Amino acid sequence: MHWQTSRFRIDLSRPRVMGIVNATPDSFSDGGACFAPAAALRHCEDLLREGADLLDIGGEASRPGAAPVPLEEELARVEPVLREAVKLGVPVSVDTFKPEVMQRALDLGVDIINDIRALQEPGAALVVARHGACGVCLMHMHRDPQTMQLQPMDGDVLPQVHGFLAQAAARLRVLGVDAQRIVLDPGIGFGKTVAQNFSLLARQAELAELGYPLLVGWSRKSSLGAVTGRAVQDRLAASLAAALACVARGAHVLRVHDVRETVDA
Repeated sequence: MHWQTSRFRIDLSRPRVMGIVNATPDSFSDGGACFAPAAALRHCEDLLREGADLLDIGGEASRPGAAPVPLEEELARVEPVLREAVKLGVPVSVDTFKPEVMQRALDLGVDIINDIRALQEPGAALVVARHGACGVCLMHMHRDPQTMQLQPMDGDVLPQVHGFLAQAAARLRVLGVDAQRIVLDPGIGFGKTVAQNFSLLARQAELAELGYPLLVGWSRKSSLGAVTGRAVQDRLAASLAAALACVARGAHVLRVHDVRETVDA
């Protein structure tokens, strides 16, 4: 199995590690340590030295309760980082739901669009389809970051996520996007309860039956804190356990903060 992106055909015969670069002042996990472009770029380089296979760069926090970021502000945060990151010799992903940011990133040579809204914003799917080569990750999110944990999902989460992701991928295929460009993300923590998140992990193999590679992000998530009692900075062991459980159930890409430790695990 491969993931076709703008510049790279990523071999998924072994798990790949995607390093997180939050070019934001309010990330839940690092508190804005990489907010300045120079700091974000240094973090990119550090993650590659630690063994990251891909970089995921975002300029808008998606933690519960995060405030929306205006378009121009998001562009100001990510554009200088993306411009330099694409020179580092690895696939680069932009974490955004705004079609204008997607287009600017693709113009800079970015390889992957990683969208928490699964290209539901008007015009977003067309940006990806018209590019003709970029990879895309479609994620399931219930509601939006401002409300998702105030009113989380009801009932059996697996069939709801399964159906949503199947439809999101089908919409792209109708637009002519090749299946090898598409990866799916169940959206751990995005409007799900703790029990629902662990249900998705336990039944993750059922999502793999959709026929697309799976990208999963459990790193430092609050559900790990709920079962361990650990603060966000103390969730490394739990994050590694979750990552290995995901791989055992068919995950192809792990989106993580702690690259060195995940690669070793």
